[in-house]
Amino acid sequence: MSERGYLDAASAESLHPAAREMLLSAVDSGWADPVRLHHEGRTARLLLDNARAVLADAIGVRPDELYLTTSGTTAIQAGLSAVRAARQRVGRTVVHTAVEHSAVLHSAGDDGVEVGVDIRGRVDQEAFADAVRRPGVAVAALQSANHEVGTRQPIAAIAQNCGEVPLFVDASASVGHDVIPEGWSLLAASAHKWGGPAGVGLLAVRKGARIAPSWPMDEREDGLSPGFPDVPNALAAAAALQARLSEAEELNKQHRAWIDEVRRRVPADVPDVEVVGDPDDRLPHILTFSCLYVDGEALVTALDAEGFAVSSGSACTSSTLKPSHVLAAMGVLTHGNVRVSLSRETTYEDVDRFCQVLPGIVQRIRAEVGM
Repeated sequence: MSERGYLDAASAESLHPAAREMLLSAVDSGWADPVRLHHEGRTARLLLDNARAVLADAIGVRPDELYLTTSGTTAIQAGLSAVRAARQRVGRTVVHTAVEHSAVLHSAGDDGVEVGVDIRGRVDQEAFADAVRRPGVAVAALQSANHEVGTRQPIAAIAQNCGEVPLFVDASASVGHDVIPEGWSLLAASAHKWGGPAGVGLLAVRKGARIAPSWPMDEREDGLSPGFPDVPNALAAAAALQARLSEAEELNKQHRAWIDEVRRRVPADVPDVEVVGDPDDRLPHILTFSCLYVDGEALVTALDAEGFAVSSGSACTSSTLKPSHVLAAMGVLTHGNVRVSLSRETTYEDVDRFCQVLPGIVQRIRAEVGM
């Protein structure tokens, strides 16, 4: 296959040209330990501070409110752990939706209180508010938009109902693609979602939100992300996000129109298909649909053979081949699902060809199982 259509940008985007250029430059100047007082250390510190300032401005916080971690997952785990530790006298309960990223679900563990969502994947606001008001709640966790179906969550409205309980927002799917509503206390994001390098996560903690890292403190990132900082990758992440935001208006308009077309064409051309998520109040670049009588893994493999990269199953843990906990919580078809997500490099020809080849692939797979 000479041409590939990469339609899995919600998992990871290829490195933005701005990030690549910055990275190649930074590896020669940002390699030293930024906590050292010698010239090389001070140079690395200056570069790291510059990266933090650019990233903080993009998120809408002060530089001293932004911590760099090794991934979005680490940012979620560190943030939830630190805010729970700081509020342990209040309690340890984490109120979260049923469609959060697996990192949130695992971090909450047995202390989690799950709140359901509707068929479009949006949280029940009244139930969430009731759960947050109960005694012993340390933190509320709510994604800005769902990473599998794209449905936005009512961050601002939920924040108003949280009172003194801090609101932790996983914005990994949204940063670089959508505006994040105000009201949150802590926010996590991941650079490889916007065309930055893998291995850079962001944890924003607004002033007034108390945190207490539960592991031994060191001088780096206030103990929230121990270890030697990757200055070149931090700079590349900042360059990618800055560039992505400058392209956002045009790309989002383009992506929304193309996703709308896929949303129309797939159910029109493929029998027994369920398109899920909110058709309007959603991220511009993500769409998930489920095909009855089709195995998701077989569909992904067949599409890959035709030159398309898509994802299936639970998007954050698809290697386990488990049904999507997001789709299950929504009460929609969990098997035979495909998530299409567009990148800055996606073309209309990719989208059009995908819609053309999909019906034949689904028909062939169904025929192979006697349907």
